[in-house]
Amino acid sequence: MIDQTHVEALYDCDVIDNKGEKIGSVKRVWLEDGTGRPMWAEVHTGLFGMKESFVPIQQGNVAGGAITVPVTKQQVKDAPSLHTADDHMTDDEQDALYRHYGMIPQAKTGEHDRLDDAGRRAADGRHATGQRGADDRAQRTDAAEVTLSEEKLDVGTRKVESGRVRLVKHTVTEQRNITVPVTHEEVRVVREPVADGARHTGKAFADEQAEMTLHREEPVVQKRTEATERVRLEKDAVTEQRDVKGEVRKERVEVERDGDRHDERRDRR
Repeated sequence: MIDQTHVEALYDCDVIDNKGEKIGSVKRVWLEDGTGRPMWAEVHTGLFGMKESFVPIQQGNVAGGAITVPVTKQQVKDAPSLHTADDHMTDDEQDALYRHYGMIPQAKTGEHDRLDDAGRRAADGRHATGQRGADDRAQRTDAAEVTLSEEKLDVGTRKVESGRVRLVKHTVTEQRNITVPVTHEEVRVVREPVADGARHTGKAFADEQAEMTLHREEPVVQKRTEATERVRLEKDAVTEQRDVKGEVRKERVEVERDGDRHDERRDRR
């Protein structure tokens, strides 16, 4: 871990990432207010060393004229660019760096751990030092503070029964008209002359009769049952947007002075 004893050794020191690749060289060191602990290194990067990037050094190790940090060269390359004024880093600028590197400080201790929750904020500001600025930083001796809280809405969903759907089968009788071709036999008389000398088969001048049976087709209706289709119910999930409203409480701070009351209201961000 890096502390105040390493500050002088950090200047012009090479910065090595967690894969052993050189990131750049240290230009300035940024210290934590109140503790003076080294927090960030402003490093020359790029092809010609023209770009300046902020690298977290809280968990770095100094050895052999180089500092090894637990981040990658690509992370440093993609780090947000800061335009610090009066050698001071604002809370928003700090938050941007912490979010980028996934680092969250423990409030007021100067200790910094890697956590998954990128929503917490650092409590103290950080200032840059010059070549020998570590001994010139002002210490905050008197302070009074209150902690403000506010409620947040956590919106989720739960599954409830909205209704039931049934498939009901019933029988319906309907008439069907179908045309069916039918055949019947009809008689026709055929006359033909008897050839000379042909044998006579009947009795001459006697009464006779000849008979034949005629046939016809009639429609016959039979019923059979067969499956025509299957019907089933299936569920599809449909997502829609719903507006949810709720009341939340927020604490505000009011500054009061003896003899002359002055109100100052600010929302905690």
